[in-house]
Amino acid sequence: MFWYCYEKPSCIKKSNIMSYFENIRTFVRVYELGSMSAAGRDLRISPAVTSSRISQLEDHLGVRLFQRTTRNLNATEQGEAFYRGACEVLESIEAAEAQVTDITDSPRGSLYVAAPLGVGRRLIAPQVPAFLAEYPDVSVRLRLTDRKVDLTTEGLDLAYFLGQPEDSNLRIKKIADVQRVLCAAPRYIASHGHPSSGKDLVKDKHECLNLRFPGAKEFQWPLMTASGMKRFPAAGRYESDDGDVLTDWALAGHGIALKPVFEVAQYLKSGALVVVCEDTPPEPIQMACLFTHRRHQDPKTRLFMDFVSDRIAGSFNETA
Repeated sequence: MFWYCYEKPSCIKKSNIMSYFENIRTFVRVYELGSMSAAGRDLRISPAVTSSRISQLEDHLGVRLFQRTTRNLNATEQGEAFYRGACEVLESIEAAEAQVTDITDSPRGSLYVAAPLGVGRRLIAPQVPAFLAEYPDVSVRLRLTDRKVDLTTEGLDLAYFLGQPEDSNLRIKKIADVQRVLCAAPRYIASHGHPSSGKDLVKDKHECLNLRFPGAKEFQWPLMTASGMKRFPAAGRYESDDGDVLTDWALAGHGIALKPVFEVAQYLKSGALVVVCEDTPPEPIQMACLFTHRRHQDPKTRLFMDFVSDRIAGSFNETA
């Protein structure tokens, strides 16, 4: 006597289920990062294992998920469709685990976090070791960049930012209003003069050091005047997508930089940088955390946001 079992849950080996879910997770990261090697590094597995998991998934589904060449990897039409379904599957599993497990006390899994370079280096990164010490089953994947990030396409759980987000479909946790200054090195002021207002910036054609990234709009600095906030053109030959590079240029006497106070406080105190345009100081900028509605349901995401916010909120109280 014998019998067959095709779909009965008790007949499915746990190892096969776990392997299938790992293959799906690998596929999602390959799709989001656009590279087998990048996904492998992100998941801490070898390129060979990454490729093998994708091949196993394709064999199981009977379709090609990616078109591969020596230089490019692009999702097929079937891959595009499977990605949407795979995300829903993984999200459902995360939601189910959160409901049946006391995950708030013992969160686990990977947390993908993005932050601007200056914010990430000075404020976010120093908090990660303490967070991981308190929650040892969580791993944090921190991505630092001054460009704007897309949480959905880049597979991020949350992103710290300075300013106002353009996507109204995302949720925001405000942390603080950040004081900013216009500053320059004494050697620059000695050569080009000390502008006291935004009008001086334009009239005297000062060299403005600007942060440039893909999609950046025309450079204008929002300054507070007697009649309210006004935007002044910020012209200059120096541009970078790294805020710390702008600080280095300012320290070297190449121009005027618009900076959050916490990034340049040490140089202002030492005199290496001097505040300019005191009559029309920059408008403060919002420091906040951006996340999707779904990510907010993940307890480890909320824990990390609260953990970091509580510890960095006081960092913005320094004055120039």
